Amino acid sequence: MVSADDILSMEFLKMTEFTGSSEGLRYRMECKVTEEPAGENEEPKKVKTLLCTIWPEPFNFHTTPEEQKERKEFSFDRDGVTDAVAWINDRLFEEPEKWAGAASNWDSYRLPKV
Repeated sequence: MVSADDILSMEFLKMTEFTGSSEGLRYRMECKVTEEPAGENEEPKKVKTLLCTIWPEPFNFHTTPEEQKERKEFSFDRDGVTDAVAWINDRLFEEPEKWAGAASNWDSYRLPKV
């Protein structure tokens, strides 16, 4: 189970992503910046959200195929971190067999051809 206390500060998340794992589930939190369209005579607004991605072990974010990843966005504040952690824990408890068997995914690893 993941705790909100496990996640580093908002200042850290502004600079880089935070990764972790629990019970066969890996997760990544990062700041996502998008621009809202501007109205007449207005500058576009930059909006920050907390993008949370989960996937089964054992591989890292970049090695895991996209179809194995799930993503959800939250507000970029401590409440968003709390909501993201709740979502991660919900996913852990909704499909325990998916995460418990994740270590066997090593068998599917293929070295890249050079």
